[in-house]
Amino acid sequence: MNHPILDQIRRLRTELAPGDTAPALVTALADGTAPLSAVAELAAQQQRIITSDRRSLLLLATRCADRPLGAWFVTLAEGESAALRTLPALAAACGLDRRAVEARVPLPGCQAYPSYLAWLALNAPPPAAATALVANFAAWGGYCATIAAALRRHHGFSDEACAFFDFFAQPAPELEQQAADALGPDPLDDRTLTAAREYGLLLQAYEHLFWDALGG
Repeated sequence: MNHPILDQIRRLRTELAPGDTAPALVTALADGTAPLSAVAELAAQQQRIITSDRRSLLLLATRCADRPLGAWFVTLAEGESAALRTLPALAAACGLDRRAVEARVPLPGCQAYPSYLAWLALNAPPPAAATALVANFAAWGGYCATIAAALRRHHGFSDEACAFFDFFAQPAPELEQQAADALGPDPLDDRTLTAAREYGLLLQAYEHLFWDALGG
């Protein structure tokens, strides 16, 4: 028997899917023409992004702490913590030590996404924020899978150096199922879906800015 909320999440994911055209940087990494300096910048920017996103997810969790959705947000925050632990190896493979990572200035285009997630944490109804987030995971995961394969093929990166991308490249269906279970048995109402669609479109736009800023 289909879960009605899971069906709604998957329809929104399909609606928000970016299509077959990957960001220019992802394509360039895949064919080996992108400089490794772009991956170094990605690692440095992600250090700031993940630190911010983790706090935002925990704030969302506190706003619905008495509901199953609160635990789902905590699970996401724990995932951010796990991803953060993989970044030093990626940065090191690109020639950056801790001080070099910390010295990198934040790029506005890269930091738009976490800034918006912080806004969602303060202002969005948690069910709509959760639906928007989970609907956007698939595209990011696909890009990470492509980059992980490219770094191994073109640069000889080790599994440890690729662990950041491998972590996010894992299939999203289980997380979608967990989100649907946490949101409850009843279908999402029109107001929640409308808000989730708006949030999802903006999250997608800010993710595009992230890739454009790195490739510029």
